Amino acid sequence: MAKADEPQPHPPKEQLPNVSYCITSPPPWPEAILLGFQHYLVMLGTTVIIPTSLVPQMGGGNEEKAKVIQTLLFVAGLNTLLQSLFGSRLPAVIGGSYTFVPTTISIILAGRFSDTTDPIEIVLGFSGLWRNVTRFLSPLSAVPLVSLVGFGLYEFGFPGVAKCVEIGLPQLILIVFVSQYMPHVIKSGRNIFDRFAVLFSVVIVWIYAHLLTVGGAYNGKAPKTQISCRTDRAGLIDAAPWIRVPYPFQWGAPSFDAGEAFAMMMASFVALVESTGAFIAVSRYASATPMPPSILSRGIGWQGVAILISGLFGTANGSSVSVENAGLLALTRVGSRRVVQISAGFMIFFSILGKFGALFASVPASIIAALYCLFFAYVGAGGLSFLQFCNLNSFRTKFILGFSVSMGLSVPQYFNEYTAINGYGPVHTGARWFNDIVNVPFSSEAFVAGCLAYFLDNTLHRKDNAIRKDRGKHWWDKFRSFKGDSRSEEFYSLPFSLNKYFPSV
Repeated sequence: MAKADEPQPHPPKEQLPNVSYCITSPPPWPEAILLGFQHYLVMLGTTVIIPTSLVPQMGGGNEEKAKVIQTLLFVAGLNTLLQSLFGSRLPAVIGGSYTFVPTTISIILAGRFSDTTDPIEIVLGFSGLWRNVTRFLSPLSAVPLVSLVGFGLYEFGFPGVAKCVEIGLPQLILIVFVSQYMPHVIKSGRNIFDRFAVLFSVVIVWIYAHLLTVGGAYNGKAPKTQISCRTDRAGLIDAAPWIRVPYPFQWGAPSFDAGEAFAMMMASFVALVESTGAFIAVSRYASATPMPPSILSRGIGWQGVAILISGLFGTANGSSVSVENAGLLALTRVGSRRVVQISAGFMIFFSILGKFGALFASVPASIIAALYCLFFAYVGAGGLSFLQFCNLNSFRTKFILGFSVSMGLSVPQYFNEYTAINGYGPVHTGARWFNDIVNVPFSSEAFVAGCLAYFLDNTLHRKDNAIRKDRGKHWWDKFRSFKGDSRSEEFYSLPFSLNKYFPSV
């Protein structure tokens, strides 16, 4: 027995403590609106980066780029609302996904364009098949998956800051100072600085960047420097229409190619695995209980609907859970569902008012990259927090954890490095769609680490009772069923008494 004066370990917590507003407790309306606008600003980063990569390769100019950004925002707002109302019920933003970009570029380079309307997530989610898969997920196997959902995006962090270091580095320093130090320097008691650190820091650095731009600091600089630094880059404001409502099939009738469809299905499956980790991180930072497998499967099904909608509207990209917005939940300590629903309203509103949306989209890319440094770190740390349920003195735990994380970093590094040098992946046959089916999953850190940890955790002596405790499985037993814990109904039940017609098991 431990002596009274000996240090005691921190007790594991099923719900994250010290969260100001959990998933079901909305902040006051003025505060909720400002927090929702913050989520909208963060969402803009991915929304601008993806069309910047895709549209020029499709032969489009600034006008087409502005229309794609409007469409991405509109679809993201719509899908976020659907997910928060009928899907996982989590405050998760559903937006454009980097996972689909390599496959989409590959299809474009092949001289074709297929809409990303594959059924794999709808089938796996709504049929309950993904529920059966995630029932075998333990805290131990969740650690590599969730951690590398965040840490695996490191290439979009400081490398993006360094592309315009005179803007990116001040943004990174300022947001850390405002969010972590200012609350202790100026004790207002209202959590203003940590809760609205994004607004404070982005506005200050954005004004500074605009002064550099109008002062001619970037005149004559290389195009890459101008893209990362200028506040008037890409001509988005001039090209964007004042009012435009995105609509289905706006680029013409959808096309279909069997081979490319299989490639997109694999990209969708990778996004499914990554979003599973992101959903787990969001539930943690929203101070909800662990997600029952049926709820996780329902959320994946609605993400499949989101991909279907993306294809119908022609976003040239699929949808997944926004990792950066998951990190923003941690920074603000506000996991309220209402805040994210308000942000969805901003997405839809500013997607219709094109000029205003383009104005906010003019935030330099290096500012967004500085925010990513913080948000991806929070999501990665959220994954590491599940180690509190595991036995870290077990050599089995050390092997699964270390090997899966190591391979999750090194395998994608090889695939991505090979592609950067040669222009194509290690698997390079005459069938481009087959190349994508193999190269895309092995280029995702979260996919490799998560699948490997899941396999090892469920095959290495898992039936031993002592090992079951080592992997932390006993902590999640009561959440295997929707009715296993009364809090599940509070956090995840459907609105309008829909649980009567669509029961969760």
